[in-house]
Amino acid sequence: MCLSIPSKIVEILDDNYAIVDTMGVKRKVSLDLMSEPVDVGDYVLIHVGYAMTKMSEEDALESLKIYEEILQKIEEEEKIELLGE
Repeated sequence: MCLSIPSKIVEILDDNYAIVDTMGVKRKVSLDLMSEPVDVGDYVLIHVGYAMTKMSEEDALESLKIYEEILQKIEEEEKIELLGE
């Protein structure tokens, strides 16, 4: 199973690459597989270094909210396990 986290385009480079921000982590991704144009501020889903799909800001923010909730739940469960409860 693959989980793709919405990433916000923060810069578009001349060589058909973009810099994206994925939950505070910035990286360079290829735009070669995008079927529609993207711009700074757009959200995309990435797979193995390629932006694959553009998504609405509303959907991206909702997905990020849910992902944050999942991370918080995992952290809570790990704390409980460490305490032996």
